[in-house]
Amino acid sequence: MSRRNSPFSDLQRPAQRAASHPWIERLARIGYAAKGVVYFIVGLLAAQAAFTTGGRTTDTSGALTTIVNQPFGKFLLVLVTIGLIGYALWRLVQAVFDPEHAGEETDAKQIAQRLGCGFSAIAYGGLILVAVKLIMGTGSSNGNATQDWTARFMAQPFGQWLVGLAGLVVIGVGISYLYQAYKAEFQRHFKRQQMTQTQLNWATWLGQFGIAARGVVFCIIGLFVVLAAVHANASEVRGLGGALAALAAQPFGAWLLGIVALGLIAYSAYSVIEARYRRIIQPH
Repeated sequence: MSRRNSPFSDLQRPAQRAASHPWIERLARIGYAAKGVVYFIVGLLAAQAAFTTGGRTTDTSGALTTIVNQPFGKFLLVLVTIGLIGYALWRLVQAVFDPEHAGEETDAKQIAQRLGCGFSAIAYGGLILVAVKLIMGTGSSNGNATQDWTARFMAQPFGQWLVGLAGLVVIGVGISYLYQAYKAEFQRHFKRQQMTQTQLNWATWLGQFGIAARGVVFCIIGLFVVLAAVHANASEVRGLGGALAALAAQPFGAWLLGIVALGLIAYSAYSVIEARYRRIIQPH
């Protein structure tokens, strides 16, 4: 479907004005960097758990707790939170205004991309709330939040089916990440004219390794959600930390966890590269 006939075409002109504002680009770049910091901590702790001692499997909320417990932790967490706010706003801009021209894709693909951006904005909004509570000293990361929400959904009419469907969607997202890693189409978002061939090669390799690791994690999370629906037991749901712990519990678990942990560290480096070289507004 052409952009002229796209159901989102009426938004294109305000999209360009909104997305081209200098502050939008600044917030997006700060956001990618902040996301990189969070995933670096998750990956580093998991790698330590796999290869040495003193590490642990945790999720993004746990990463924020790790930050706030460091010297000058609240100040550091404030900086990261500002970045996460920028990233959440950028994902919202992507969902509403399509600055990267997702509307040039087929109807189904553009809708899926925009919905994905919207759900990402919501997810990072929740992470921001966790960060604010940690900064204010009024709470801590809650590892049971996902299970609580799952239990609430299961209590609704057809809730068990909806939870199972959600799990299949998460698995689908994981498979799409694996496909993205294989195709490496994310290169089209880079300002390639500003990168040397070596930089582009490293960015591609880190992106493929990192996105593939996220794909594996999403597939595991989705599988746990499906099992929770089948068994009508919300306590079986696992988030990022639980998925990593499940890997560690398998035969050769230390190696499996270590590979995925290194992948998450690679993803953090890829996010930092995006902060520097990503083209925020795609050319027509």
